[in-house]
Amino acid sequence: QERLVESGGGLVQAGDSLRLSCAASGRALDYYTTGWFRQAPGKEREFVGAFSWSGMAALYSDPVKGRFTFSRDDAKNTVYLQMNSLKPEDTAVYFCATTRYWRSDTWYRTAGDYDLWGQGTQVTVSS
Repeated sequence: QERLVESGGGLVQAGDSLRLSCAASGRALDYYTTGWFRQAPGKEREFVGAFSWSGMAALYSDPVKGRFTFSRDDAKNTVYLQMNSLKPEDTAVYFCATTRYWRSDTWYRTAGDYDLWGQGTQVTVSS
C-alpha cells in the first residue's frame, strides 16, 4: 500500500527553524517528484515547492525561496523540508505529495498533478 507520512511540525517563534519529514512507503521517491503544499485557515492550498525525482533539482515558490530547502535520504525513502527564518505567515498545515508521472522532469505546481498525499503536519509560527 502506498503511503506518505509527514512529521516534524510544531509551534515555534518567528526566526526559528523546523525540519519536516515526508516518509514514503510503497512508492520510491527517487522515481517521482515530491511536492510540498501548505494550507492556512480560510485559505486555498498553496504550492510551496517541489523536489525532483532525480534529487538534482528543486523548485521553490517566491514566499519561501532562500529560506526553505529540500533534501532526501534514499535509504529511508524520505524527503525533508528544512524551514529556516520562519515567519508568522508560514503558519499552515503542510502536506507532501508525489506526482503520478514516473521520472518526469516537468515541474508540477498544481495539486491535481499529485496523486498520493500525506495527512499533513501543523506548523505554527508565533510573532
